[in-house]
Amino acid sequence: MYKDTELTLPELISNPYKLIGTVYSVEKLVYSSILTKWLKIVSLPFKKLQILMFKIILALLGVTFYRFPGLILGLIIGTLLDNMMGSGNSPKMVFNTGRNDVSPGDFELNLLSLASIVIKADGNVSQQELDYVRSYFVQAYGKERANATFRTFNEVIKNREISAQRICSYLQARTRYEVRLQILHFLFSIAKADGNVSEQELYKIAEIARYLNLNPREFESIKAMFFKSADDAYKILEVDKSASEADVKKAYRSMAKKYHPDKLQHMDEAYRKGAEEKFRKVQEAYEKIQKERGF
Repeated sequence: MYKDTELTLPELISNPYKLIGTVYSVEKLVYSSILTKWLKIVSLPFKKLQILMFKIILALLGVTFYRFPGLILGLIIGTLLDNMMGSGNSPKMVFNTGRNDVSPGDFELNLLSLASIVIKADGNVSQQELDYVRSYFVQAYGKERANATFRTFNEVIKNREISAQRICSYLQARTRYEVRLQILHFLFSIAKADGNVSEQELYKIAEIARYLNLNPREFESIKAMFFKSADDAYKILEVDKSASEADVKKAYRSMAKKYHPDKLQHMDEAYRKGAEEKFRKVQEAYEKIQKERGF
């Protein structure tokens, strides 16, 4: 694997801007939050100092007005404030991202890294696939933001070894399941952009789906949207071809509810784009089965 620049604590404290140059490597994208760790290190003593000052001030006020009982009361109130504000090694921070969060910048760079893995999977970098990715990012994030993402990727990540497993582990721990499904849809769309999904591309996308911990049946459902076959409509609805009419209708209602645009208003434009496309494919699959069976 590639190496990262190691920054010592004194360097970070004396010049936190040194962090900016390292945060864009894939290792930092996948595992990092050195900036968050630095903020915790810096803020922890300050928070303890705040709490200590509260205790001292309250104790002084207490002893001034109520003598010794006031001193005890002030210390008790200070301790209560300590508990409310958070103490020990886990202070409550304004910028605490939490386990299930991923910043937009990190998400976009990791998404672009996965796209590059699929594009290069068959050894043939297709211009149509590159154009699809650029168009997708511009539509989803705007031209300026998309260009900034491409520039960072080209300068820092492009020529380094990119680990699909590490990127997927990072995303799997920080994104919702439906978001990871849209990532899968996006990757299939890239592979199909030149008119053909090669075996190598399909293998790599399947590998990424496993790393993202996606249900195999849902993988087959999304895959069926890009491969024409006699039973593709059934695969899209995630039912067997022998399924009863009632089961087909039930599957359709379930998937239509899951991917209905009204349920995706809270999601990023990039997520909605893929979900709306799948919603359309689900409708088409159901209509195809209706026509075949005559119900």
